[in-house]
Amino acid sequence: MNQRDLAELKRRLNPDKRNPTVLRGCYVTCDGQVISSFARPVFHLPAEENEKYMALFKRVLGGTMGQNLQEIDFSASQVMDGEEHKVLSAMRESGLTDEEAVSAFYERVIGYIRQVGGADEQSVEKQQNACNYLILLLHDGYDIAYRDPNGDADNEQSTDMFSYILCAVCPVKQSKPGLSYYLEENEFHTRMADWVVSAPELGFLFPAYEERSANIYRAMFFTKDSANMHDAFIDSVFGSELPMPAAQQQETFQTVLQDALEEECSMDVVQAVHETVRTRLEEQKADKTAEPLKLSKQDVREVLEGCGVSMERAAAFEDKYSEAFGEYAEIPAVNIVTPKQFQVTTPSVSIRVDPERSDLIETRMIDGRCYILVLADGEVEVNGVNVKFRES
Repeated sequence: MNQRDLAELKRRLNPDKRNPTVLRGCYVTCDGQVISSFARPVFHLPAEENEKYMALFKRVLGGTMGQNLQEIDFSASQVMDGEEHKVLSAMRESGLTDEEAVSAFYERVIGYIRQVGGADEQSVEKQQNACNYLILLLHDGYDIAYRDPNGDADNEQSTDMFSYILCAVCPVKQSKPGLSYYLEENEFHTRMADWVVSAPELGFLFPAYEERSANIYRAMFFTKDSANMHDAFIDSVFGSELPMPAAQQQETFQTVLQDALEEECSMDVVQAVHETVRTRLEEQKADKTAEPLKLSKQDVREVLEGCGVSMERAAAFEDKYSEAFGEYAEIPAVNIVTPKQFQVTTPSVSIRVDPERSDLIETRMIDGRCYILVLADGEVEVNGVNVKFRES
């Protein structure tokens, strides 16, 4: 999916575009006990409640592709005979009216909640900090607008429908008691603690929306914390291979790069990799129809050789890349570099530079010692004070 696809679906949740049909929910305790469940037509919801629910589902379609949003792929055998895919498909095809499928899905999510939130062997402190969960499901049938060669949408020529479900798993946390203003009495009184729904911790879209149609071999998974892929949830709900978290991908890539290049892992090389990938990301970002940028080991090798890395070290990079990620793996570019950050760190000093001006930093050997030099171009401040330079 690309950014335009995501934006197209998110607009479905706006007041003037909304046509989702059914909203279902299941409220459970941290140890998996069902408190209540409900199913309501979306158009029966009061306007303010409607807005709140749709805001939660919008969060599931937010974030950065390759980080907060990850592709979950199903194998051909799963699509044909997999129980997990069968449950998701039944919910989608029935518009969330298949009670057996919905119940089976809830049980899978509740099993995950029991595992992470309410096991008997948990410490007292962890139990006290545990929260309840609201499992939300939304069904929608989208009449896909026709797009002419210029990319302009024409709803009158819509011929296809994209039927999908959205899921949001939201922590429900107890607020703290306090004082609250009561308008009728014009006074402040004690406000009791209450249970409040928080932003989704995780969720998904099924099936994926690609090339203006449904891809039943893929789901888009959302996690609020890109470092936490909620492995137990993915295993229970999708039964698919677990993707490597974004933070782990970046750390692994950095280790592969420095271990493979050894003494050739210089400032110039790292700068070149960062600048090349950052530039490609900027170009991709400008094109809303472009798929999220991913790089293979060959793509990175070309960058390395282009900035003077020897063929031996470049080949070593390819070998270590294959060992770490797989022979044909492609990594989201956003997990190779942090586009908006360029930072140089020593045990005593940390220097942050505008990524577009990383050329201001260079290294130099002076009298046998290594120095990091920063071009002081323009005004220089130290602790907020403008300082001047004197010739020594």
